[in-house]
Amino acid sequence: MSKLFTPYTIRGLEIKNRIWVSPMCQYSSREGMPTDWHFVHLGSRAVGGAGLVMVEASAVSPEGRISPDDSGIWTDEQAQAFQRITQFIRSQGAVAGIQLAHAGRKASTDAPWNGGGTLSTGQRGWTPWAPSAIPFTNGDPLPHEMSLADVHTVIRQFEEAALRGRAAGFQVIEIHMAHGYLLHEFLSPLSNHRQDEYGGSFENRIRFPLRVARAVRKLWPEELPLFVRISASDWKEGGWDVEQSVLLARELSTIGVDLIDCSSGGLVADAKITVGPAYQVPFAEKIRREAGIATAAVGMITEPHQAEEILHSQKADAIFMAREFLRDPYWPIHAAKVLNAEIDWPKQYGRAQH
Repeated sequence: MSKLFTPYTIRGLEIKNRIWVSPMCQYSSREGMPTDWHFVHLGSRAVGGAGLVMVEASAVSPEGRISPDDSGIWTDEQAQAFQRITQFIRSQGAVAGIQLAHAGRKASTDAPWNGGGTLSTGQRGWTPWAPSAIPFTNGDPLPHEMSLADVHTVIRQFEEAALRGRAAGFQVIEIHMAHGYLLHEFLSPLSNHRQDEYGGSFENRIRFPLRVARAVRKLWPEELPLFVRISASDWKEGGWDVEQSVLLARELSTIGVDLIDCSSGGLVADAKITVGPAYQVPFAEKIRREAGIATAAVGMITEPHQAEEILHSQKADAIFMAREFLRDPYWPIHAAKVLNAEIDWPKQYGRAQH
């Protein structure tokens, strides 16, 4: 029996299978508002059979965007615009999730197809925020070093975003603590050189991310799950690593986080990452085993039998897929055929099923 197509129940929510759409930035929003592109992009993955469809990193504030064209959820109008999308996703039997994010020092950049370079204030850019005044790469402008008041402001912004996420119809929230963005920047000693209660020791570096997670959990409905995406390793000596990730995951579990989405990298431009098929799965396996919390695996997982083996060997509880879903929105339907599993087709497509 296919594990990949077994329902997954977490808190009071049942997700129909364990094939989940990873949050992927589309750089196609207008003032943070989702557009028809998002409706079609996200809706087609729900039509294609994914159990959970996660919206891209959505900024909790304007300065928290990666680019001026990022999705956001800092206004009620943005939340209302998402309702059409969440309603359609749910109409297809899938669960709608959203990743709440603040880009930190990696903010104010252009879309990848425009080169991804830093944008000045005259180019629709702004001054990024960070735990310390350390740029992502040499030559980037210095980010604004956050004050204690700024820290409290961002916590409040995550709280407000969570409330708007619920109003928008989302059933899962994922807090973005990965890929070199703000919360990850606080975690890693490579980017966090603070001398106050939020810097230095491991306990201090995790304090702000934990406070964000705790604040969101208190406001998010008890019956709905809360995920956290982490970069389990900076892939650089002296940085954040999987051992610290295990300790963080234990702390997140105690405050009500339900699942750790295990990615890696993104903090520094010169990281040496050993990339290959399923290369991040060992992080999910170790955190699951040693922290006693559910995990999702992500990263170059492309084949049905490969995904099935990860679940059967208890290396992770679910599979997030990114680029493979860009290549094939109907991957779950095709995987079900390979694995001889049952999957409901949209009735509009039923004539092509046999």
